[in-house]
Amino acid sequence: MTKVISRKNLDEFYAGAATEMDIQSQKLSEMDALMGDGDLGLTMKKGFGALPTLIRENLDECSPEMSLGNCIIKSAMRLLSIVPSTMGTLMASGLMGAGRALEKEGINTIDAKGYVVYLKGFTDGISARGKCAPGDRTVLDAIYPAYQASKSLFESKEDVDLLMISEAALKGAKQGLEETKMMKPKFGKAVVFSDISEGKADQGAFAGMCMLMGHHNYILKL
Repeated sequence: MTKVISRKNLDEFYAGAATEMDIQSQKLSEMDALMGDGDLGLTMKKGFGALPTLIRENLDECSPEMSLGNCIIKSAMRLLSIVPSTMGTLMASGLMGAGRALEKEGINTIDAKGYVVYLKGFTDGISARGKCAPGDRTVLDAIYPAYQASKSLFESKEDVDLLMISEAALKGAKQGLEETKMMKPKFGKAVVFSDISEGKADQGAFAGMCMLMGHHNYILKL
């Protein structure tokens, strides 16, 4: 059976991310406390915890013809009011970018190609909203390497499936997270603590990796 994310299991796809954010919420907050406010874990737990319900509500309220991308966009817009923090806004913007990318490509189920397109859109959404680039020590430093790794695998190997693409993306995110240990923060309160950032992974990138870990854990079970 081919592994795909469709309207039928989109909420479960995000529930996987919600579970991982719940598991890692304390660590996220501890990492954030060293470089910022210390509330990142609660923000990610609250936001991703609400996302599966938002997805289901949007699908229930809209016609059966509602596209996957449009559902993700509408859910992300509602997420903005639930977690109106900097990181919440970046994640919601990533989701909107992902939804728009799927819409543009006419993709209504996330298979191997769909996930590459999804990650590219997520990357673009974060970059546009946060005015950040790879190497700036943000969540983008996990998501962008994930996209690069997934794209490279998709273009270089025949017969790749969603699980293989997800594995590549997660590996890329973990590598990107590791590389943030040598980056200096350029945004927000973390700039004040830039002198102690060396050797410590960025908390935003860790949140991005956790999201992809949760997605991967769900895809494994399909």
